[in-house]
Amino acid sequence: MINFFRSLRIDWILLASTVPLMIAGLLTMSSFSGQGAFAEKQIVWILVSLAVFFALSLVDFRFLRSTWAIMAVFLFGCFLLLAIFFLGKVSHGAQSWFSFGGFAFQPSDPMKLVTVLLLAKYFSRRHIEIANIRHIILSGAYSFIPFALIAIQPDFGSAMIIFFIWLGMVLVSGISKKHLLLVFSLGAIAFGVLWGFVFQDYQRARIMTFLHPTEDRRGAGYNIDQSMVAVGSGQVLGKGLGQGTQSRLNFLPEYQTDFVFAAFAEEWGFIGVLLVFLFFGILLWRILANSLLGETNFETLYGAGLAIYFMAHFAVNVGMNIGLLPVTGITLPFLSYGGSHLLTEFAGLGILMGMRRYSRAAHRNDTKNEFWQVLAG
Repeated sequence: MINFFRSLRIDWILLASTVPLMIAGLLTMSSFSGQGAFAEKQIVWILVSLAVFFALSLVDFRFLRSTWAIMAVFLFGCFLLLAIFFLGKVSHGAQSWFSFGGFAFQPSDPMKLVTVLLLAKYFSRRHIEIANIRHIILSGAYSFIPFALIAIQPDFGSAMIIFFIWLGMVLVSGISKKHLLLVFSLGAIAFGVLWGFVFQDYQRARIMTFLHPTEDRRGAGYNIDQSMVAVGSGQVLGKGLGQGTQSRLNFLPEYQTDFVFAAFAEEWGFIGVLLVFLFFGILLWRILANSLLGETNFETLYGAGLAIYFMAHFAVNVGMNIGLLPVTGITLPFLSYGGSHLLTEFAGLGILMGMRRYSRAAHRNDTKNEFWQVLAG
């Protein structure tokens, strides 16, 4: 049995770091089970996602180094994003779900992972030439396709995650300061275009609420206001399991998804939040540690992109829960209720474990040093 587990080449510390996060989410959902069987359904999703994780860990992903393979995956993901405009279900004002009876699937979640793979493939051969602005433009063009398809659903939160993945992987690959300034200038222009022609009224209201959170507490600012109240009322030790009044009395909306962090913080307090940050930090550490053992730059860049994907989700969700960012509907990895994002997260980790099977004992020193120098700024 021991030899069998060793043969899996799983990073057990990485996998173990996700367990407390999932338990934290389940405990928060079960506290308010009278309002819906979220915890019971989430357990099913966890079991399915773990099965996907172990299945993918057995796959040799060197075939993804081929341009035709990664482009086929990318084009299929774009096809799903297009199909959703004809077959998708409208939920919370966005047409971003496929619904099959009692099962719903959001293609924008796996598309984030596909974007990581595509950019890892692109930069794996061109990271030395990243100073050439042509590669920044071309990689941006690839990323803009899913960004635009997701933004017009409209799902601005997921579209921004695509942007953060691209920006983060460009930075990891190496970019000159003048080109970085150009990127932010183009981003400002793109934001102006989105504000004028793409954003819906409620999305503009969320951003204005972010800038002036106290002006409309009963309207657009209600969610942020209730979330901040929930987080603050947890104080140091929290109110206790099942004692979160903001969630239990329905003051806090979407406590099981978008605002699960606020609901958890209210019950478990500052100490519980520190533990969530600790285990999430361990997860990121193990992702980056495994990426540095990649056989080629493709595996290393994939691991870096996966870490960026998780960091973007975590930072945006926590930021909007404590009033630092506008509400965007972004889930908190491993804690929020839902199958699409959980499957994507474990699929991403499973692919990393599959790459670990043929990893080096020690990565090339020059690539390793360059990688950490870029991360250190």
